[in-house]
Amino acid sequence: MSAIVIDTNVLLVASGLAKQMSDACLKICYQRLEKARADEQVVVDNQFFILGEYQNKLDANKRPPSPGGEFIRHLLQNMAKPEKVAAIDLTPTNQERTKFAQFPPDAALEADFDPADRKFVAASYAHPERPRIVESADSKWLGWEAQLKTHGIKLEVLCRDELQAIRDAKLLKKKK
Repeated sequence: MSAIVIDTNVLLVASGLAKQMSDACLKICYQRLEKARADEQVVVDNQFFILGEYQNKLDANKRPPSPGGEFIRHLLQNMAKPEKVAAIDLTPTNQERTKFAQFPPDAALEADFDPADRKFVAASYAHPERPRIVESADSKWLGWEAQLKTHGIKLEVLCRDELQAIRDAKLLKKKK
C-alpha cells in the first residue's frame, strides 16, 4: 500500500469550492479522494496541522457532507488504522507554526515556499517513504516541483494542464 500526502485544495476542488477549477477537475479530485480512501495510506501529522486545516476549510459534520467533508470523516475514523492513516510528528521551529524541523534543508525552498503549504512538505519529508504530495489547484506548486524532487519528494498534480494554464496566465500578468 502506498502512502500519500494530500493538499487541502484537493478536498476543496472535490467539494466544488475552488471555482477557478473546471467541473472536469472536480470529478478528477473526487475520484482521487475515493482512490485514497480505498487503496492508500494518507499521511497526516500528530499535531493536527494538516487535519486542522482540512477542518478549518470544510465541515465534516455538515449534512449531507461534501466529498471533502466525507474524506475528513474517513481520516478521523481511521486514525488508529495504520494501513489507512499514518500520523507522523512535526516539530514547529517558529511561533507561527509554519516552519518545521522536518522541512528539507534547502535555503531556496525555505525562502520561496508558501508558509501555509510547508506542513505538507514536512509531512512527506518526515515519512520514511517520502510519499508524493497530491495537488490540484495551487499553481505555485508547479514552480517548486523540480526543487522538491531533489529531496525525494514528488508531486502528483491532478488537472496538470489546467493548473499550468493558470500558472502561465499569472506569470504573464506579472510580466506586464
